[in-house]
Amino acid sequence: MTSLAYEIVDVFTDRPFAGNPLAVVFGGEHLDTDQMRALAREFNLSETAFVLPPTVEGATYRLRIFTPAAELPFAGHPSVGAAVTQYRRGLLPAGTVYQECGAGVLPVQVHEDGRATLTGGPPSLGPVVEAGPYLTAVGLTAEDLLGPGVRIAGCGIEFAYVPVRPTAVARAVAHPADLAAEPYVFAWDGTSRVAHARLFAPGLGVPEDPATGSAALGLGVFLVGSGLLPPNGDSTYTVRQGIEINRPSTLECTVSAVDGAAVRTTVTGAVMPVARGEIAVPPFVG
Repeated sequence: MTSLAYEIVDVFTDRPFAGNPLAVVFGGEHLDTDQMRALAREFNLSETAFVLPPTVEGATYRLRIFTPAAELPFAGHPSVGAAVTQYRRGLLPAGTVYQECGAGVLPVQVHEDGRATLTGGPPSLGPVVEAGPYLTAVGLTAEDLLGPGVRIAGCGIEFAYVPVRPTAVARAVAHPADLAAEPYVFAWDGTSRVAHARLFAPGLGVPEDPATGSAALGLGVFLVGSGLLPPNGDSTYTVRQGIEINRPSTLECTVSAVDGAAVRTTVTGAVMPVARGEIAVPPFVG
């Protein structure tokens, strides 16, 4: 084996050259971790996903996900993008499939129209934390904070949710910081249920992420737990991201709540194919 098949797709957008680009690599089951890291650095996208045979009962396939700097246990746009890409290549049927990843086995609903719906892992929500370090990490101040305060939440991977005034989102910039979770800056419109969001992850080799499906899932946990969405029943909300870096993205989400706590979240997005080809297999390291 001297090369691997791959596709580049744009996720969470209805047109190419927008949304979050993703490399989906096939046939890499004989690669070691260092080789996967080398390929992720070569693509140099926010994430590269390797589609592999499952290793646990009940999974349809396994997905390993790498940024240019690290492996992630779970991420949203690789999960959505890899599922739709496999469907288009005839490797999966439409309907519900089960993705094995570092966060467990997660259901993905593949739609025939080129979209997929990802269900997040078990929701988690921490208490309000000191906002200062997170605001400083994105170049903002206490005057920019708006809402119930900063809390760490997630559905398989956690982020620090930093609610700010609408005018502050565009002014945010990344500063190196050693924090418990990557800051997810957003402005919330409760009337339209739309969040304008940005995520900076320089420590993972991603200066700014155009669309973050895993963070959009956790946002629903934050919104319910902070009283910004109803405490019971199903709610929908939308995340707009990537605007400031010319990669506009739309993430359509749902959250199910019981007694003021989120119990299930989903994120849906479209996937646009933009390129396919073969890439050389990196040499073994060590």
